[in-house]
Amino acid sequence: MRTAGRAMRMAAVVAAGLVLLAGCGGGVGGGGKDDGAAKGERPGGPARGGSSTTHLKHIPEVGTALRSRIPAASRQVVAVYGAGVNSADATVVLYDKGTNGWDRKGSWDAHNGRRGWTVDHHEGDKRSPVGVFPLTDAGGVLPDPGAKLPYTHSSAFTPPSYWSKNTRHDFDYVVAINYNRVKGTSPLDPARPEGQSKGGGVWLHLDHGSGTSACVSVPKAGMRALLRALDPARHPVVVMGDKAHLAA
Repeated sequence: MRTAGRAMRMAAVVAAGLVLLAGCGGGVGGGGKDDGAAKGERPGGPARGGSSTTHLKHIPEVGTALRSRIPAASRQVVAVYGAGVNSADATVVLYDKGTNGWDRKGSWDAHNGRRGWTVDHHEGDKRSPVGVFPLTDAGGVLPDPGAKLPYTHSSAFTPPSYWSKNTRHDFDYVVAINYNRVKGTSPLDPARPEGQSKGGGVWLHLDHGSGTSACVSVPKAGMRALLRALDPARHPVVVMGDKAHLAA
């Protein structure tokens, strides 16, 4: 029984490693050091336009194509505004819906796939998938900071030792983006319902100052704020893409 138990634990670690390799990081080079400060935090979202940050009828700069895919029950949206289809720069904004409309609750400088965005994501293309995806599961190397989503605390999130040094804390906190994964499971779950070639392991995680393999990275203060805010009772989703695809 002890031998079987050790084998099961080893299989879990291997599976976790496969998730990390197939999803984010993967030896991303260069960029700033995430020291846990609130670097990159903004009081508002993208600077374009002059609309109010409270009581909005719709999520700003999101057109009908993606807006129609936001479930009617969703009362929280994490909007990822990519700077361009081939850019790794983005802004993440948290919106919460009250009785009078959508209110902007926080905004942070962020990064996405280092080659930009795609509507047909495949493993290894180094682009983030455009779309609307539920947010149901979280975890990380660090203990639960007060998350409302189910939180898996495990050292198995630690990136491989051969990744760039500045990525060592990328997965201190993560929120799984429900792209090609089984919701209601740990972010470490390696299952890919649409097949391995469609990629997976796409997460919100800590920023290291440059693009990712497909994930969206946010400063540590932003990840803490998101984990404490995202509430399964409010059916949170992420709406993500470059500005052109978002506006379509």
